[in-house]
Amino acid sequence: MVLPGTIWLLLFSYLPMFGTVIAFKNFRYDPNGFFSSIVNSEWVGFENFKFLFNTNDAWVITRNTVLYNLVFIIVGLILAVFVAIVLSELANKRLSKIYQTGMLFPHFLSWVVVSYFVFTFLSVDRGLLNNMLEWFGIDAISWYNEAKYWPFIIVLTSMWKGVGYGSIVYLAAIVGIDRNYYEAAMIDGANKWQQIRNITIPMITPLIIILTILNVGKIFSADFGLFYQVPRDSGPLYSVTNVIDTYVYRGLTTMGDISMSTAAGLYQSIVGFTLVMLTNYLVRKVDKEYALF
Repeated sequence: MVLPGTIWLLLFSYLPMFGTVIAFKNFRYDPNGFFSSIVNSEWVGFENFKFLFNTNDAWVITRNTVLYNLVFIIVGLILAVFVAIVLSELANKRLSKIYQTGMLFPHFLSWVVVSYFVFTFLSVDRGLLNNMLEWFGIDAISWYNEAKYWPFIIVLTSMWKGVGYGSIVYLAAIVGIDRNYYEAAMIDGANKWQQIRNITIPMITPLIIILTILNVGKIFSADFGLFYQVPRDSGPLYSVTNVIDTYVYRGLTTMGDISMSTAAGLYQSIVGFTLVMLTNYLVRKVDKEYALF
């Protein structure tokens, strides 16, 4: 039973790690095959990393990637826990299932589909928002040329798509809490807010910390579909939508530089691993029970 999963892990998680050597080479295709290309390509050391960080956009893409992910972690955590608590408190369980299904559905939509949903709201001539603005006598806005609105649009779209799925884990943890705690609290006269504050939140705190540690490890990795498909790759929006992943993709498609793309991926992985270890170390210093390992 374990064998299929083990084979999948070896093929897609461990075997590709040998390809990280491309980050230190000037990759050139060899007619004899991919492995021959890796072996025969010139070793350039850290030149690919220097190219990545010496570009004019290095600060912008790093800033956007980190700040967006920080907002996603904080806001996503608060909303996911809030939704999970609300669903757990609904007396009508059938209605709770309907709400849960409705909030979970966006997670299974591809970003291409979501981008068209967003476009129906933001289209210059037929968009719902511009029609509403014109109805109030306000000039229509060219949303895909105005960068100042997009940090809010990106965050709102990400939360709409991901909060429902993120709340499932917390909802499962809340459902698993022994009901005797709540019964004892009600006997003592505790209201719903006091039960949530003194029982629910403390009981799911270890899970919150573990998931936060894992999310911190992905702080240098952005959701490519969110930042590429939803803004429709609009040039005027690059200052607020260009992240490491989209920058590498554009570099790969325009210049075909596989080495630089590999260097960026390796850089993201190393930083993510370092952040997970550092965050876990800090958590262990506070309380070993809450640490991931």
